[in-house]
Amino acid sequence: MPIDTLATWHRLVKERDLAGLDALLDEEAVFHSPVVHKPQVGKSITKKYLSAAFQVFFNESFRYVRELKSANDAVLEFELELDGIVINGVDMIKWNEAGRIVEFKVMLRPLKAVNLIHQKMGAQLLQAAQP
Repeated sequence: MPIDTLATWHRLVKERDLAGLDALLDEEAVFHSPVVHKPQVGKSITKKYLSAAFQVFFNESFRYVRELKSANDAVLEFELELDGIVINGVDMIKWNEAGRIVEFKVMLRPLKAVNLIHQKMGAQLLQAAQP
């Protein structure tokens, strides 16, 4: 039986459940960052980026404000405040027939938010790389 991708994603976000990413991501998942030019290919690197995002984005102000979906993809618009900056963005998620995420793209605005997220995500990814 396929995974209910969006329901699972919303549960992971609500519960801040990093461990649940393993079952939700396809082995060939691709992550598109708003600050990294090259797509990040593979489950392992996609999980690293999403894990860092869980730490940076999902504070008490984070909320999804709109959802557009079709059979195998969705666009989730979100808002949050971070360091006094109101951030608006979208998560574009595509999944396969099994319900596993094959592509995750994040887009952000305004420019101050992109710069702040670049700094905070970089710090999280560096911290995660430390032995």
